[in-house]
Amino acid sequence: MKTYIIKVNGKVYEVEVEKKEGASATVTNIAPAAAPVPHAETKNAPASGAEAAGVPVECGATGKIWKIVKAEGEKVAKGEAVVILESMKMEIPVVSPVEGTVTRVLVTEGSDVESGKRIALVEPK
Repeated sequence: MKTYIIKVNGKVYEVEVEKKEGASATVTNIAPAAAPVPHAETKNAPASGAEAAGVPVECGATGKIWKIVKAEGEKVAKGEAVVILESMKMEIPVVSPVEGTVTRVLVTEGSDVESGKRIALVEPK
């Protein structure tokens, strides 16, 4: 039995998964996590002061950047896709949390990303 902490739509859950030989994994227990799990900010930290401006747009799943929808300097609405992520053969929009202007795109098409990785920065309107 392994315990994982996952984040779904902003809520953190603690999940126990049991591995069965010759069968797929079965989720046996789902409960809210005792405390929020911090992101590993060191791997996503801005490299310079210029990159620090803006609200981060973060991936909600692990996958590959299929398409960059908004380039640096373009306006974006709250909830509008900045990139399209391909994960488990599905196309998943990664959306801006605020209305504003894309100041930095931190990924390239075809790059692999992990859940929680910063993919862009948006300067709020």
